[in-house]
Amino acid sequence: MFAIKTLAPTDLSLLLNAAEDVFDNPVDESFAREFLADPRHHIVVALVDNVVIGFASAVHYVHPDKPPELWINEVGVAASHQSKGIGKAIMKEMLNVGKKLGCVNAWVLTDKSNTAANGLYKSVGGTISEEDTVMYEFEAKS
Repeated sequence: MFAIKTLAPTDLSLLLNAAEDVFDNPVDESFAREFLADPRHHIVVALVDNVVIGFASAVHYVHPDKPPELWINEVGVAASHQSKGIGKAIMKEMLNVGKKLGCVNAWVLTDKSNTAANGLYKSVGGTISEEDTVMYEFEAKS
């Protein structure tokens, strides 16, 4: 069985105790501390025996001409725990976080070819945007 928890700044030790394949890279303590301290950054985790086996991270933001929105940046579940409803439970809790913050909508990007992600997002009520969205990436060079 797993537990779902929205992390607070005092939960740094939990975030540092993640299964090896949950995040893209090892969790960096200074980045994790900064993330948890920022009130606009949110992370919901799934825990088994106090080990993070899944997560969703998000940012709620405001704009001068728009009400608050929740951008879900990333969702990950350890391979050993996939297809057990963990991603769905994490997403439902993250959407609840957005509602509590007064966000009028939430959104996430994924590739059309990412069958698992598309299935997950549809399972929690997501719909594919009718917009012809294109994502650009920029390298920030010093």
